[in-house]
Amino acid sequence: MRIVQVNAFYYPYRGGIEHRIHQFSKRLSKRNEVIILTSRLPGTSAEEKMDGYRVVRLDSRYVDIYNPPYVRTPGLMDELDRLDPDVVDFHFRWSPSYAEATRRYDGKKVFTFHNTFGEGVGLMHPFSVLNDTLWRRNIGHCSRVVCVSDFVRTDLINHRFDPARLVTVPNGIDAPPDVAVPEEDFILFVGRLVATKGLSYLVQAMKRVDSKLIICGEGPERSHLARLIERYGLGDKVELAGHVIQETRDKLLSCCKVFVMPSLFESYGIAVAEAMSLGRPVVASNVGGLPEVVRDAGLYSRPKDSDDIADQINKLLEDPAERHRLGAHARELALTYSWDKRAQEMEALYCEVAKAG
Repeated sequence: MRIVQVNAFYYPYRGGIEHRIHQFSKRLSKRNEVIILTSRLPGTSAEEKMDGYRVVRLDSRYVDIYNPPYVRTPGLMDELDRLDPDVVDFHFRWSPSYAEATRRYDGKKVFTFHNTFGEGVGLMHPFSVLNDTLWRRNIGHCSRVVCVSDFVRTDLINHRFDPARLVTVPNGIDAPPDVAVPEEDFILFVGRLVATKGLSYLVQAMKRVDSKLIICGEGPERSHLARLIERYGLGDKVELAGHVIQETRDKLLSCCKVFVMPSLFESYGIAVAEAMSLGRPVVASNVGGLPEVVRDAGLYSRPKDSDDIADQINKLLEDPAERHRLGAHARELALTYSWDKRAQEMEALYCEVAKAG
């Protein structure tokens, strides 16, 4: 099969959407031709090969008003027609040119829903609801709508999407070898610095936590978090580490005492699953798809509740035996979240769509 993945920001942006596309593409390319169509941003090449698949970046116009920027890719439809794929998987719904391509492309296609309908907080929420309400007509002819968790599927059903076309193919992980790494005295968050991650509540919680917090990632909330850290006098307890290379990220994940995900919305939580695979206990908000991932291998906090976040973190910091028990159980669970297994499910779905009349 020739499989084309369409996403507006395929590297240098490395969020959960891009991570999923990469993990699937490098596996599917062993038996199929896989091409990723994306926008070309400054500093990127027009085409490159990665792990067996091709990335084709099309000339685009962009306005850097957010992270990632607003982008428009006029040649997207022409390139899809030229490639003539067996199946196309669309992954982006916040740009008119990508939404238009999802609607207009008349070949075999699916759309992957990485977030809940109308997801967003503050001023972004009404715009997100409006965008998704207008956008939903674009997937009327998609054979399947792929959901990254059962929570996302249920959310779409509640918004009157056709259940018969919704299928769940969750995210996965690459489980590392079981090597004991001594824990160090810090807690960790890894992810994009956006309002939906609830990081301002985690920073406030650190006023009551006797440990260090390292926040890895970049995004539009960075300056706001820096101001909060200064306001609360937490400069010696909270570190904004920014974007870190994969090797550093893996090391931090493997030796933190607790991994924290205080999200207000979370469709799945890849970083949580990765921390679990390294035997790290988790404190996560009881929202979205996080309970599907964490299950009984961590503690849950109420979203937007700094005191409760602090209480759950302190429970684990003060009880090494429970911390280690939950960490061991977390790894057992995470070993069942295999990208290889998920890729097989995705390939079977693509085959079904490509062969359908």
